[in-house]
Amino acid sequence: MMIRRTLMTRRSVLLGTAAALTASRSRLLFAGTEYPFPFGVASGNPTPDGIVLWTRLAPDPLSPDPERPGGMPPDAVPVCWEIAADPGMKRLVKSGTENAEAAHAHSLHIECSGLEAGHDYWYRFIAGGAASPTGFFRTAPAKGSTAKKLHFGFVSCAHYELGYFSAYRHLADEAPDLVLFLGDYIYEYVSKSPRKVRMHSDGVDAADLRTYRNRYAQYRTDADLQRLHATAPCLMTWDDHEVQNDYSDRWSQTFDDPQTFLARRAAAYRAYWEHMPLPRSAMPRGPDATIYGRHDFGDLASFLVVDNRQYRSRLACDGPPKGGGKQVTDEACPERLEPQRSVYGAAQEAWLYDQFRHPSGRWTLLAQQQLMAELKERLGDGKISHWTEDWNGFPAARRRLLQAVADSGTPNPVVLGGDIHSFWASDLKIDFDDPKAPTVATEFVGTSVTSPGPPYGRFSRWLPDNPHIQFFDSRRRGYASAKLRPDRMEVAFRAISDVTQPDANVSTLQHFAVEAGRPGILSG
Repeated sequence: MMIRRTLMTRRSVLLGTAAALTASRSRLLFAGTEYPFPFGVASGNPTPDGIVLWTRLAPDPLSPDPERPGGMPPDAVPVCWEIAADPGMKRLVKSGTENAEAAHAHSLHIECSGLEAGHDYWYRFIAGGAASPTGFFRTAPAKGSTAKKLHFGFVSCAHYELGYFSAYRHLADEAPDLVLFLGDYIYEYVSKSPRKVRMHSDGVDAADLRTYRNRYAQYRTDADLQRLHATAPCLMTWDDHEVQNDYSDRWSQTFDDPQTFLARRAAAYRAYWEHMPLPRSAMPRGPDATIYGRHDFGDLASFLVVDNRQYRSRLACDGPPKGGGKQVTDEACPERLEPQRSVYGAAQEAWLYDQFRHPSGRWTLLAQQQLMAELKERLGDGKISHWTEDWNGFPAARRRLLQAVADSGTPNPVVLGGDIHSFWASDLKIDFDDPKAPTVATEFVGTSVTSPGPPYGRFSRWLPDNPHIQFFDSRRRGYASAKLRPDRMEVAFRAISDVTQPDANVSTLQHFAVEAGRPGILSG
């Protein structure tokens, strides 16, 4: 024991010397400037032996100069990274130096391997004589190992202008093992709401690389968001507001020329990658990026993270004068029912269905963006309509997916979502028109972090036409917290008292459970 302690001390000295040399080389670039780590740190995509670590250097976080994003010079800057087995960063187990490149806004995406499965680690970065905050992550359990539990939260729809990020703070207080960001991490537009509590940077809609970068920079300076990222590793996907409201593939809500819009999408995707703990394999190539993938946690769970924007078919009956989602009847919009329409695109659909056929965990968790359950919306004249912008605009694609779930026998499928700014708990069926049809999967949708919800009274009046929906509430902001065990999944819908108050408290709105082998919602 004494020998091991001595060896670790000597190794720490050597690694500390390397960090000091890195600091001395980068200190000249920061002379007279502000703290280089204003965005904190983050980790993502945990595996049994590795992690992706992230930070970005930006002594002037919201610099308006497009040639010096973050107030950084055009030079590459050496940054030291360290991983330790203790929060005091004394027992270093991994370290290295990597250049923060100007081409990537001086962001770092450290893909570290060689760690022990199911272990706790702490990490930080050092540059210019300054150390970043310390973050924490736990590696995934070893492949095939028996994992007894997993605590994770999922969040979406955080509009900076319309509230404080108390939901992030309270989720961090729970110390989850994992956080899922399910889209609308930023909002690209400037709100016209009189209820704004703070302002978006630049005062303009984000539409090019500089403004997308500054939008992320502003969100990343939020203390509650930084705290959540430092508390746990994350899995992430985007929805529409990372680019533009209600966009699909190359089709803009504002009917921009597709090539013009793809240039905007390229800038948005690049800024997203620069600000998230994603690997280099997810780095965009122009307007294209691959962010979907599978993430296993021992034999307990497989998370299938998907992309619902980049490959989707154009919205049904989309056209002037107003683009984006619409409430339509099938009589007025038969295009909604066309069988070839897709949310994920053919290649991603094929990949997803193959994952269903080759499960590795007791639970299969589809981490996606939008409400999947059918929502029949009864109009004033008694006719049934559907919203075109979520899964209700793609019923054939939804049926294919749920049929693939049923045919594959994938174990304990649970769909997770966001986007609709409200809490939902639903039983998913291949045939929603038949109340006696078997439930093939369970769905939980979390509310927004800050964005206002849809009209509670109107939506509540539609519920009798949708008996598969077991719970709905659009009146509260917050997040969802889930505890997963081999035989049971428990989900708590957590509600923030008032998003306009930075010190808002939290309470549990409702509890639910799903039993292994029995798809469908149970009361908690």
